[in-house]
Amino acid sequence: MNAETIMNENDFKRCAEFHGHVCPGLSIGYRAAKLAMEKLGLRRSEDEEVVAIVETDACSADAVQVLTGCTFGKGNFIYRDYGKNVLTLLDRKSGKAVRVVAKPNALAPDPVHMGLIQKVISGTATEEEERMFAEKHAERTRQVLEAQADALFDVRFVDIEVPNKARIEPGKPCDCCNESVMQSKLVEVGGKRLCRECAGKEFPA
Repeated sequence: MNAETIMNENDFKRCAEFHGHVCPGLSIGYRAAKLAMEKLGLRRSEDEEVVAIVETDACSADAVQVLTGCTFGKGNFIYRDYGKNVLTLLDRKSGKAVRVVAKPNALAPDPVHMGLIQKVISGTATEEEERMFAEKHAERTRQVLEAQADALFDVRFVDIEVPNKARIEPGKPCDCCNESVMQSKLVEVGGKRLCRECAGKEFPA
């Protein structure tokens, strides 16, 4: 399937709308989520029946949330700050999980693209450089969408511990800031029960 066809599909349009723009990172997340769901025979999660674990907070994570239906608010979207373009998807019903790992060169921009990215981020790009950046970004996006899955990802089934479902518990005031905190998130320091923010400020590690 060519990139234009994919970008005109409702699933991709929803990802782009949620993320705010189309880019290579969003596209790699789209491909990873689609592949993981296909491997497990899953549909979009309506409640907590599917769990997504991502290891990056970059663009790809947004596509994962949209396609899988896993969200922070439902407690079935778990973020691990490892800096890896990796998605692990778990089906609570079957207990099966699949790990989709982006290959090292799956998202790597060429040197010119990388230089343009840095200039755009720093706000020093000229109008011509911004135009070139947009063209490079669009080209890389098309490449990601059209590539064979095995050129983008390493995929394997894995055994992982099924996470607990989201907890709903009453809040208690922090003894320092007096803001309400989930009881299980309070930290006891010096006889006081503090939120993690206050514990970090008053008692640095």
